[in-house]
Amino acid sequence: MLKIGVVGAGHLGKIHIKILKESDFVEFVGFFDNDVTVASSVSHEFQVRSYYKLDDLIADCDVIDIVTPTLSHFEIARQVMRNCKHVFIEKPITSTIKESQKLIALSHEAGVQVQVGHVERYNPGFTIAKDYLDAPKFIEAHRLAQFNPRGTDVSVVLDLMIHDIDVILSVVKSNVKNISASGVAVVSDSPDIANARIEFDNGCVANLTASRISMKNMRKSRFFQKDAYIAVDFLAKNCEITKMKDVTVVDPFAMTLDLGENGKKQINILQLEGKEINAIQTELTNFITCIENNTTPDVTIDDAHDALKVAMEIIRRIDVQNVRI
Repeated sequence: MLKIGVVGAGHLGKIHIKILKESDFVEFVGFFDNDVTVASSVSHEFQVRSYYKLDDLIADCDVIDIVTPTLSHFEIARQVMRNCKHVFIEKPITSTIKESQKLIALSHEAGVQVQVGHVERYNPGFTIAKDYLDAPKFIEAHRLAQFNPRGTDVSVVLDLMIHDIDVILSVVKSNVKNISASGVAVVSDSPDIANARIEFDNGCVANLTASRISMKNMRKSRFFQKDAYIAVDFLAKNCEITKMKDVTVVDPFAMTLDLGENGKKQINILQLEGKEINAIQTELTNFITCIENNTTPDVTIDDAHDALKVAMEIIRRIDVQNVRI
C-alpha cells in the first residue's frame, strides 16, 4: 500500500488529513506544517504524526499531498519531484505559468504522477451532465461566494473562477482564440469580482462571472448546444437537461414549440440528482489508483497548466482594463 503525507494543515489541509487518515486505499503517515502552533493543534486533534522537517516527511512517503497557499506550491512540489515522489497539488497548480512549466518538465524527468485538485470535475451534477454535453456553443458560469479572508492571497480568478475555467476547458475541445475580461478589487488588494468572455476556435463562447463578495453562494453553469440546454448546479449537485426533438404527431400533454415552416419540436425536461459523494475523497482515491495502475489522472498537470494559462490571461486583461480606467 502506498504511503502518503500531507503538507499544509490549514482549513483544507485538515479535510485532506481526516480523509486520508480514515482511508483504506492508502497509508497515511503524517503531515508537515511550518506553523508550529497549528501543527501541534492538528496533531493532537487527529492523533496523527506531525513532522518537524519537510525532508523527513518526503523521505517516509511515496506520495505527497500539497494543501498549502498557492504561492508555496512550486517550491514544495519541486522538492517532492526532485525526490522522485508522486504529488497531488491543490488548485491552482502554481502562481505563475513559468512555475507550472518547470513542474511539467520536472515531472517528466522524475517519472512521477501528478494530479491537481480541480475538484469540480468530480461534482455529481457535472459527472451526470457530461453524458449529455455535445459540442456546446455558449456557456454561462456563475460562481459567487460570501466573503472569507481565506483565499484572498490571490485574485478571485485564481481562487474561484479557475474551477469553471477547468470545467469548460475539459468540455470544449478547442483552442482559445480570444479573451476579454473586467474585474474590481473591493475589499482585497486583488480583484474580488470578475467577469470574463472566452472565445474558442470552434465558435464556442463562454461567459464566466466569479465573486467572493456576494450575499449568497451560487455555483451554476449553463451549457447551450444544438437542440439542448444543460444546467448544472454545483452546490445542489444536480443537473437539468432540456432537450428538443422533431415531432410529427403532437402529444397534447407535452410542451411543444411551433416553428412554423420548420415544423414542431417537443420539449422534454429531465431533472437528475447526483449521488452524494465526498469529491475530495474521490479525487484522492482516483489519484492513488492511477499511480498503482500507471494510468493517466483525471486532471493532469497539463490540464492544470492550461487552466492557469487562461486564468493568468484573464488577470492580465483585467489589469489592462483597470489601467485604462
